[in-house]
Amino acid sequence: MQPDIIAIDGGSTDSGPHYLGTGTCKYSRASVKREWRLLMQARARLGVPLLIGTAGTCGTDSMVQWLLDITREIAAEEGQSLRVATLECSQSPARVAQAFDAGTITPLAGAMPVNREDITGCSNIVALAGAEQINAALQTGAEIIIAGRSTDTAVIAALPLARGCHPGGAWHGAKIGECGALATNNPATGAILIEFDTEGFTVHPTGEGVRATPLTVSAHMLYENADPFILHEPGGHLDVTAATYTAVEDDSSVRVTGSVWHPSERYTVKLEGARLAGYQTISLVLVRDRRYVEAIDQWISQLREAFVQREGSNIAGDYGLEFRLIGSNATLGALETRRQEAHEIGVLVVITAADQQAANDIAKLLNPYLLHYALTPNEPMPTFAFPFSPPEMDRGGLHEFVLNHVMTLERPMDAFALNVVEVGT
Repeated sequence: MQPDIIAIDGGSTDSGPHYLGTGTCKYSRASVKREWRLLMQARARLGVPLLIGTAGTCGTDSMVQWLLDITREIAAEEGQSLRVATLECSQSPARVAQAFDAGTITPLAGAMPVNREDITGCSNIVALAGAEQINAALQTGAEIIIAGRSTDTAVIAALPLARGCHPGGAWHGAKIGECGALATNNPATGAILIEFDTEGFTVHPTGEGVRATPLTVSAHMLYENADPFILHEPGGHLDVTAATYTAVEDDSSVRVTGSVWHPSERYTVKLEGARLAGYQTISLVLVRDRRYVEAIDQWISQLREAFVQREGSNIAGDYGLEFRLIGSNATLGALETRRQEAHEIGVLVVITAADQQAANDIAKLLNPYLLHYALTPNEPMPTFAFPFSPPEMDRGGLHEFVLNHVMTLERPMDAFALNVVEVGT
C-alpha cells in the first residue's frame, strides 16, 4: 500500500516550558539531522510530501528556521532539489496583548489568570495551527512542509480533509495516529499507516507481527485528552461517542466508523506562552546515617530555620529554597502516601533567585549546613556526602507557562505566515 504523505508530530509541551521559553529544541542537532535525513530519503523514494508539525519541539519561528537550515544541508549532501514550505506560528506578545485588550482571548480550563503585563512578559508565544493552515502549506505544492507549533492531529487530518474524506474519520484517525505505533500492541515499532475514506478510517500497523486491536485503537482517545469521547480542535470538535471499532485483515488492523465532526461558530486557535521566572542552582547531599535518615524531615526543618535565621541578612532580594527528598517523597512531596524504611536519602536542594549569581551565592551559603548541620546542639558534628565537587550546579533560567488560552481569528491564516523556498542543487 502506497502512502500519500509522511506526516509527523515533531514536538510537545510534555517536557515543560523551557523549550518554548528559550525557543530551542529538546534534542541535539546531530540526532535530528540523522533522523530527518532518513525521512527525506524515504520521501524521495516514495515521491510523496514530507510534513512535520511543531518543528524543533516547541514550534517557534526560530525552530522552523533551524530545521530549514538542516533541510538545506541534507538536500545539498543528498543531491536533492526541493520546494520547501514553512509555516510560522510565533506571535508577537504586543499583538497578543492587543487581542487580550479586545476581548478575543479566552482562558481554557485550568489556565492561570493573566493580565496584559503577563502576556508582554512572555519570551515566546505560539499559536497552534490547525488543518486549515496545514492545508494552505500543502496547496503550495511543496515537497517538504516544515510547520511551527501545530495541533498533533492537524498534521495528519489536513490531507484527508482536503481530499474529501469523512471529516469525523479524518480527525479521529489523526488522533489515533498522532503517536504512531502507540495505538498498537507494540509501541516501539514506531510508524503506522492510516487509510482514510468517505466513511471512516482503517489503522494498519507497519511492523512485522504487530497488531492493532479495537482496544489499542480506542484507548488512544484517552491519551492526553480530558474527555475520551470529545476532542477540541481549531474550527470545531470531534465526537467519537458513536464510533465503532472492528478488527479486520486477520485481526491485525482496525476499521473505525461513526465518528462525528462538529464545526464551531467561531474559529479559535490555542495559544501557548512561556516566560523567564528566575534562575536556579541545585545542590545534592547524600545522608546515610540511620539516625538522620529516620529523622530526615526534622533535620530539614531545623536546617532550614537555622539557615534563614543566621544567613537571611546576608541575602539580598527574594529567593526560593526547596528540599526534595530522593528515596522518600521527591516525586509527590506532601501528597506521598507510601512510607517505607530507607537506608539513605538524597537531599536535592533547589534554590531559585532573580539572577544566576544570587542563586549560586545562596547555594554556597547553604553548603556548610548541608555538610555538617547537627540535629541537636550537643552532639558531635556530622559529615554528609556531596557526590560532586563543587556541589553547586547552576541550572540556568527557570521558565514557566503563562498562556493556555484560545484566540479568536476572523480568518484561519490571520495569525500565521506561509513562505516557500527552493533548496538543494
